[in-house]
Amino acid sequence: MINEHLDINPEVAAALEKGEPVVALESTIIAHGMPYPKNVETALRVHRVIRENGAVPATVGILGGRIKVGLTDEQIEYLGKTDDVVKVSRRDLPFVLARGGDGATTVAATMIVAAMTGIRVFVTDGIGGVHRGASESFDISADLEEMKNSDVVVVCAGVKSMLDIGKTLEYLETAGIPVVSCGTREFPAFYSRRSGFQNEYALDTPEEIARLIRLKYALGLKGGILVACPIPEEDEIPLEKIESIIQLALDECETKGIRGKRVNPFVLDRVHQLSGGESLEASIRLVLNNAMLGARIAAAR
Repeated sequence: MINEHLDINPEVAAALEKGEPVVALESTIIAHGMPYPKNVETALRVHRVIRENGAVPATVGILGGRIKVGLTDEQIEYLGKTDDVVKVSRRDLPFVLARGGDGATTVAATMIVAAMTGIRVFVTDGIGGVHRGASESFDISADLEEMKNSDVVVVCAGVKSMLDIGKTLEYLETAGIPVVSCGTREFPAFYSRRSGFQNEYALDTPEEIARLIRLKYALGLKGGILVACPIPEEDEIPLEKIESIIQLALDECETKGIRGKRVNPFVLDRVHQLSGGESLEASIRLVLNNAMLGARIAAAR
């Protein structure tokens, strides 16, 4: 049983036992998404926001071949400073555990662990999706496949901007995954509130979203729900501006022959550099905003 390799933080375990709201968090954003010390500072700020909004934070990671649910401040610091932490998706889990290694969980792996431990709400920055040019490369994030398998609600700022948002939404529709935008009919594009794609369903409050969640699972419908929360207006980067920067970074990927799971970390790093740090600050603001919404949804359930 995989549960034999899982350690739940006592605070998280107590909250789950009492039926209190818990919000899962990934650790790839710590180990691979932001530079040190911003990564650690942001993770701890996210914890504070979740607590301030009525829920218990549970960051997921792998340390010494053990899955940890509810990383401590010291464990977050370790993942944020260590260079050889493996980026762990579904396929990587057994390898990292078997080798007794350290790993940072992606959206997909965090969803697996959240479902395993009974945590219904998971907050991240943005999900993976269908990559641009996927008709030739077949590059589709495992995040989408996992949303079909795990009964977990994913709160994010939309699809990461370097991906093909339209094709990702088509994939989600085909998979039968409910996609709801919070407060807007336009699906957000991570750094930007606009994407050019309208979402069929929009709800305005955490309570309305919590009711949707209850109804879906009361009907016995399997799989996840995607809640798209737009970045606050004062923090967004205009779509046209960020798109030109992303395209430059993607062109560099092509030139350098960067493929697979190396693409996202490389592009994020280059976008941060090319934007003069503006994208990093936007990333921090949007994940804090997502954390607030996710905690309120969990508390309203």
